Amino acid sequence: MTLVVADGLGEACDDGVRIVDVGRPSGRIERMLTTTRRVLRQALWLDADIFHLHDPELIPAGMALKRRGKKVIFDAHEDVPIQLLAKPYLNPFSRRMVSGAYAAYERYACSRFDGIIAATPFIRDKFFKINRCTVDVNNYPLSTEFDGAASWDGKRLQVCYVGSVAAMRGIRELVHACALLESDARLALAGQFSEAPLELEVGSYPGWARVDPLGHLDRAGVRAVMAASMAGLVTLHPERNYLDALPVKMFEYMAAGLPVIASNIPLWRDIVEGNRCGVCVDPFDPGAIAAAIDHFVFHPGLARELGQNGRRAIVEKYNWPVESDKLIAFYEGLQRTA
Repeated sequence: MTLVVADGLGEACDDGVRIVDVGRPSGRIERMLTTTRRVLRQALWLDADIFHLHDPELIPAGMALKRRGKKVIFDAHEDVPIQLLAKPYLNPFSRRMVSGAYAAYERYACSRFDGIIAATPFIRDKFFKINRCTVDVNNYPLSTEFDGAASWDGKRLQVCYVGSVAAMRGIRELVHACALLESDARLALAGQFSEAPLELEVGSYPGWARVDPLGHLDRAGVRAVMAASMAGLVTLHPERNYLDALPVKMFEYMAAGLPVIASNIPLWRDIVEGNRCGVCVDPFDPGAIAAAIDHFVFHPGLARELGQNGRRAIVEKYNWPVESDKLIAFYEGLQRTA
């Protein structure tokens, strides 16, 4: 198996998978144009039987591979037409135009691919209308990757946010919440800011004094932060592209035995409250976020109990082995049609 990437980290071999790097793009335009061509050239040189695409900008490359008789699978991580409607760098008219054009091309191309793998049931239902060979493979964590039984004696007075740091992911409200805390809790912020001006802005807020900015962490670093925290935060804004999403970090908090403080998005509320593994709050209300943090800090026994409930839910149903069986069955079905 060969994985073609564009991260600029060079070629490598990891657990039997050969990694081929075509070079990191310098910006969004180069990624969509030049990098796509480099990936296609590499794919043609590899001359594999099946190509599994993970990025929307690679759909044209997938069509080129189909014309050469290759089997092509598209992995749909998100509903891109809906996501485009929320892009801040496009004006409202451009958003609608680009979203509509992409949706039309997506339908055309994906109806001709050999299969679609969707990241959530919602995305699966959308693509099933386009291509009947569609299955959802949810990106749930490996329960064995996180120590859900980590001792609470070693916990710090901190909660954590892990992931990309952006305005629509609630960073302004999180930092404002830190200024309202009655406890001595701190926020361990593990992730990179999407925009430098935003980092400068929130760095000027009073609550920033209670934030420990850790930058991007590797998997070991993420596990260490979660092991030391008393709760995990996923207070993203209810943008259209998040309403039906299943945030990976929410499930990783659960796998690590942390209670979750999540946005009160209906789908997320069903998971969090249905498994009694945390609380849901208004992501636009720093006071509500601060109150939830304080509640877990002042009631560590409850925090541990809810964290254990989340861990149990991961072990029983939200785990990668169940999803990997679906992925293997999908590929086996594809091979039978060869």
